[in-house]
Amino acid sequence: MRSMKLVPVLLAAGALIVAGCGDSNTTGKGASTTTGNAVYRAFVADMTSHHQSAVEMATIASRRSQSTFVTQLAQNIVRTQNREITAMRDADKTLAAAGIATGSLGVPEHMMGMNGDVASLNTAKPFDRAFLRMMIPHHEGALVMAKAELAKGKDPTLKTLAQTIITGQQRDLAAMRKHLGSSAPTSDHTADGHSG
Repeated sequence: MRSMKLVPVLLAAGALIVAGCGDSNTTGKGASTTTGNAVYRAFVADMTSHHQSAVEMATIASRRSQSTFVTQLAQNIVRTQNREITAMRDADKTLAAAGIATGSLGVPEHMMGMNGDVASLNTAKPFDRAFLRMMIPHHEGALVMAKAELAKGKDPTLKTLAQTIITGQQRDLAAMRKHLGSSAPTSDHTADGHSG
């Protein structure tokens, strides 16, 4: 889903946010308050933390996976999300330099999908099933966060990022459920799209 093209998009997002483009709280032509920007910064901060958790899980999966599907999924998560973490940190530095505090995305922690005991994956058996059963709610949490950004944010670049996350997470969810043999909706897409 997300390629190297996303890095400049995220960096541009930081510039757009600081400039107040599409701010959800405008008070006149080109004017903005920090309230809307704080939501954008919360999205970047929360999604960075979410990605770090996914990379941690996927790193374990890269060592322990028992199927090609999980191996490829894990490798994709590590590759794409480390790249995105770097880009989001750069965007956050731009926001911080502009004096914008981190606000709240309004998503409760228990809905972010990071409640699983990541360390338990080091000894989980059978591994693939345990990994997917932890990664599925993790992906679902990313959907909640991205949808919150779509609902509250007005910046077109971050809304595009949020929509891209939704598309990729939904694709991966369908593939993971199919691999688990779930009766959930399935897709022909595999792990070479966005993950985590």
